[in-house]
Amino acid sequence: MGKEPITEEFFIKKLADAKIHFERALDCKHTEFDDLYPYMIEHPQFFWYKRYVAWSELLTIVGLCKDLDFAWEQEFSAHQVEYVEQRVMSAKVLDFWFEKNDTKEPAQR
Repeated sequence: MGKEPITEEFFIKKLADAKIHFERALDCKHTEFDDLYPYMIEHPQFFWYKRYVAWSELLTIVGLCKDLDFAWEQEFSAHQVEYVEQRVMSAKVLDFWFEKNDTKEPAQR
């Protein structure tokens, strides 16, 4: 199996995966992070750290998309784009990422 070419489609797929990972972390659902660090579930800071890791991954991929001039904004609602551009995972992000009238569904995977 050969290497997949680095295209805009490839990055947008990675971005969508990172968004799902972040949304699952927000919803306290199972992610790959749980498999990597199963002992962390016993610690109170686990869910905060899990969200921080997923947020960092999302920002990293958005940064790469920006550097490559790929259209990343279409994967997010307007308020989510604003949060990502501010780069800080604040309580506002945690509380309002899923806006009630948001047309995008929370992570289903």
